[in-house]
Amino acid sequence: MMKILLIEDDLEFAGLIESFLSDRNIDTDICDDPYMAMVTPLDKYDLVLLDLGLPGVDGLEVCKDIRKKSDIPIIISTARNSTTDKVLGLEVGADDYLPKPYDPDELYARIKSLIRRTKATSQAPTIDRDFVVHTNGTDITYRGNQLFLTGAELGVFKAMIDNYDTVSSKDQLLSSCENMGLYNINSLEMLISKIRKKIAVHSDKKHIISLRGIGYRVVE
Repeated sequence: MMKILLIEDDLEFAGLIESFLSDRNIDTDICDDPYMAMVTPLDKYDLVLLDLGLPGVDGLEVCKDIRKKSDIPIIISTARNSTTDKVLGLEVGADDYLPKPYDPDELYARIKSLIRRTKATSQAPTIDRDFVVHTNGTDITYRGNQLFLTGAELGVFKAMIDNYDTVSSKDQLLSSCENMGLYNINSLEMLISKIRKKIAVHSDKKHIISLRGIGYRVVE
């Protein structure tokens, strides 16, 4: 049975979510204290569902603290309808962002999708590559050198690395990265330019090849 940690100070709302997910064979532990959430062992959970509007500690700080200790999937769920919060949440380690109010069925679908992707990644065979995605999904290294990518840069470059032996179109990159909803083709090109500059600190080779009218390909 799947088990998640729901960090939410609205206990009435949390109870509704717990009941809904229980009917779908997902066990939910509720924590309304952000301080307790940051010391809760996470090894028994499959996913964290995190509200941002918590008492005493901002949810973004909780997210950052969890990500330092664990690669557990994190979905931010909040009534704070701010683009800045969404970008910051993804940059400090969240895997998905679901603004309130939301359809519980959408929450369920996102939980299942994220868990499925996480399991697929963890079961994938290890390949000796120059570029390696951190096990906690927070950055990519080139021959052991951390690139210090932002959330958006990480999403784009990881999508290209996942597609190592083929070409990734611009549309594919925009659609395959959940945190790219705020970007367009032009800003995608700017992100790739920034990634190239960060790689260039450690290598004089051109590792991201642009194929005019087709897309991008990663080479070693």
